[in-house]
Amino acid sequence: MKIKKDNIIEDFHGTKVSDPYRWLEDPESSDSLEWSKQIGEECSNYFSTATNRYEDKQKLEALFHYTKHFVPKKVKDTLFYQRSEGLQNQAILYKSKDGQESVVMDPNQLSEDGTIALTNYAISYSGNYISYATSTHGSDWQELHVINVIEDKKLEDHIQHVKFTSIAWLPDDSGFYYSRFPEPGTVAPEDESNFNNVYFHKLGTSQQEDILVHEQPEDKELMFSAFISDDEEYIGLAVFEGTATENRIYIKPINSKSAFTKLLDQQDAEYNYITNDGSLFYFQTNLHAPMGRVVAIDINAPQQENWREIIPEQQGVLEEIVALNETLITVVMQDAHHQLHLFKKSGEYLHEIKLPILGSLTDITRNKEEDIIYFGLTSFLEPTTVYSYKIEHDKLGTFAQSTLAVDTDPYKTVQVFYPSKDGTKIPMFLTYHKDLELNGQNPVLLYGYGGFNVSMTPSFNPAILRWLDKGGIYAVANLRGGTEYGEAWHRAGMLENKQNVFDDFISAGEWLIDNNYTRKDKLSIMGGSNGGLLVAACMVQRPDLFGAVICRVPVIDMLRYHIFTIGRYWIPEYGSADNADQFPFLYAYSPLHNVKDGAKYPPVLIATAESDDRVVPAHAKKFAATLKEKAHKDSTVILRLETKAGHGLGKPTSKIIEEWVDFYAFLDKELR
Repeated sequence: MKIKKDNIIEDFHGTKVSDPYRWLEDPESSDSLEWSKQIGEECSNYFSTATNRYEDKQKLEALFHYTKHFVPKKVKDTLFYQRSEGLQNQAILYKSKDGQESVVMDPNQLSEDGTIALTNYAISYSGNYISYATSTHGSDWQELHVINVIEDKKLEDHIQHVKFTSIAWLPDDSGFYYSRFPEPGTVAPEDESNFNNVYFHKLGTSQQEDILVHEQPEDKELMFSAFISDDEEYIGLAVFEGTATENRIYIKPINSKSAFTKLLDQQDAEYNYITNDGSLFYFQTNLHAPMGRVVAIDINAPQQENWREIIPEQQGVLEEIVALNETLITVVMQDAHHQLHLFKKSGEYLHEIKLPILGSLTDITRNKEEDIIYFGLTSFLEPTTVYSYKIEHDKLGTFAQSTLAVDTDPYKTVQVFYPSKDGTKIPMFLTYHKDLELNGQNPVLLYGYGGFNVSMTPSFNPAILRWLDKGGIYAVANLRGGTEYGEAWHRAGMLENKQNVFDDFISAGEWLIDNNYTRKDKLSIMGGSNGGLLVAACMVQRPDLFGAVICRVPVIDMLRYHIFTIGRYWIPEYGSADNADQFPFLYAYSPLHNVKDGAKYPPVLIATAESDDRVVPAHAKKFAATLKEKAHKDSTVILRLETKAGHGLGKPTSKIIEEWVDFYAFLDKELR
């Protein structure tokens, strides 16, 4: 393929950097469209010779054909929950009252191909109304709608220009608070994801009539998430700057027309509202406690010297807290799996809720009237089972459980710990057949993420069962950059410490080889988004170590990532090339800028999507073009450009299956 090259050279603090494929950043240019067409034809030709596609699709459809349960929310005497039957593209929202179930909202009816998804919903205090968000083709941009649950009727209320918003109903059902961005065209294009403002929408009115509740134009990069206090007396704002862990909290009485009180405005730590007793507010924070603790703050005397510590820092990571009347239920992460513990609101420890499996909580909700919680629990081999737990009786009950088409008993998951390059012990989960032989000949799919406080706790993906059926090992490494061991673990993998994440992942591969699980030709790696950056950087740094690479919706150009869509949100995590102190470490690992002329790279499948407005496809396209130009002529570089899909949000089941068919076709062809 003959390919255009720009003669663009930029000066970054004295370092000259060329960018010959910048024209691929414009997806609508004739050159870009022609290139994408040719690269699509190459991709189709590559997969046309795969031999197991039909069998893989049949097997995957069978594996995905089970009932998927979501954690319910109980309001008054009605349960609301989502459920997906078999191969439905999107989960349906139901309600159940007095044992009678009915559909509230079916997103499968919104599009023929299932590419419009229900991404969020909030139930009014009476249970009579639901406001919900939809996303089209996987976009981060969403629209809000309202349903009258009693009359089973969609209202005319319609809100646009929404992204990453909470929905906080007023207790009287008159309307809700939400946040939105400026209408396109009213600000410069680069500011369309800035100037986030909080509005109140009165039920039955148009968006143009919504009341501005809070704006902070002098800090245009802040984002706001509204919440109502447990006693229904206050409205609060959790205030964020991009993806930074540290946030702020603003509070004011719900009926006040005055400005918010900036209760916690230093942005010096993470603060999550738990509950309150009048003016005494309980917060989860990692201030002076990397593993987390609970403090009580009187908003009338908020100085730190007046704070009361309720639950001190523990051994495990305090990940989430639910207040249920006089009890605090803590979700604790210990060695990358979850535990549940109960405390009195005074801080006195009560007991642990013994969980039936070593796994992860998918969600947790509460019902104050019945003193009951609902939560989902999953593992690598078990789909989500939803449990109920009544505090008074200390009794765990099963609310909803799935039945798989296959028996997972022949497989097992073990947790190992291996040393990284600097000696740090890194946990890793390995899932494989119980009869596996450690003969160094097993195909391995090694997965990782390593960033943004995201912990890789056990989770169920039916597609992985197909890999196990093929005799493969599925490995998940708990790299630094996540929060498996608190904020210190996160900070050890961000900014100037990002190389630690790549070292952790490379060391995982080396350990699997050294301990006879596999060999280099059979070791494949996979990651998406920040994990796509991970596998791309590791592939470029250690091309000799891996047999195949699946690089999904990746962040690749570390010098320009922050100028696209919401890329600026990630500056607290990655840094910015505009900063003279941060440019050197970004340039040192940026995959796009470290592809070497003539190097023999392992076969790589780069998967992206046209509608991805979180990590724009230009990253994947420029990486593919650079590899095709510079890599050894025998290097296999496949770019899979998906249509009507985004970063992964709300992706329909049919597209998920199609994607995994291609992933397995790629691994079957390339692992030897």
